[in-house]
Amino acid sequence: MTIHSLGWDIGGAHLKAAVLDADGKLLASYQQACPLWQGLEKLQQAVAAILAQLPERPYRHAMTMTGELVDLFDNRNEGVAQILHTMQALLPDAEWWVYAGKDGLLPIGQVGQPHYAAIASANWLATASVAAQRCTNGLLVDIGSTTTDVLLFKNSQVLAEGYSDYQRLVSRELVYTGIVRTPVMAVAQSVQDDDQDVPLMAEYFATMADVYRLTGELNEAHDQAATADGGEKTIQASAKRLARMLGCDFYPEELGRWQDIAQNLRLQQLQMIETACVQQLSRTSLPKGSALIGAGVGRFLLKKLAMHLRYPYQDFADLFENGEGTEASLNAADCAPAVAVASLLLGSLQSNSGQSDSV
Repeated sequence: MTIHSLGWDIGGAHLKAAVLDADGKLLASYQQACPLWQGLEKLQQAVAAILAQLPERPYRHAMTMTGELVDLFDNRNEGVAQILHTMQALLPDAEWWVYAGKDGLLPIGQVGQPHYAAIASANWLATASVAAQRCTNGLLVDIGSTTTDVLLFKNSQVLAEGYSDYQRLVSRELVYTGIVRTPVMAVAQSVQDDDQDVPLMAEYFATMADVYRLTGELNEAHDQAATADGGEKTIQASAKRLARMLGCDFYPEELGRWQDIAQNLRLQQLQMIETACVQQLSRTSLPKGSALIGAGVGRFLLKKLAMHLRYPYQDFADLFENGEGTEASLNAADCAPAVAVASLLLGSLQSNSGQSDSV
């Protein structure tokens, strides 16, 4: 009986999963809201929701994570340990591997505290490694709901300068900006309105999800985080929240004004990401034709950026062939780290099988 590879990406706000068949074709991908800072039961509920959608067949599981960062845990080691324990307890009879970054995939029974630092927030390396394997040269830009990863690779090697979140913030390979959860006040200090530069209030009145609802670019399937005021996710409600950032009330006849301001905020966020991309691209010369590889729910921004920087654009989703009956709501680029760890697991098992056959 064919055993499929199931990759899990356990974030602090979302849980993502992806299924690959024995040929590496994508069969399904899933995303569930998972506000892990509210308790481990949120992770348990999100896993249960995904498992309820999975066809009944045998799976081998691989996990990567960033959820150890949430303030539910006193420190990262505690977060890694509790997430590992929770996932294993939910599927105690399953075969589990854990992605430990530079140390690769480890059977969960071999994982101990010395591995925790390598496991913590290593999902970016899984995605970049798969992109490097399949594209040889380029720049991976994974724009998610909360963060953006910018990773250079050449000759199928990831050229990361940093490894920990701290190091990657310093190197600008991690840009803490995303298209859903990021507060507007973290993207800009002022906006252009009626030919004036207007400072923004330093208040959690609006998020970038409001901006991208107003620009019409936010896919409803990716819009799973709560709004700043707990209100509706409509265009008018988004404009109302954005108006508060300027100390204004919203009137329906002024919708165009707030759509213009949303475009200005979009541009400022795009400039942040462009600065990081240019910094990484300046580190080495890539062969002609090397592409910017777009992943994450905000990769629509990279398509414009690639054109501006005069690089070809390639979607991470195009690196994987879909299997028969693949679910269409999410693709490989939407859940890139989950797809990546599933792919790495499949490759590792096939490699080991080949070595065994040759003995």
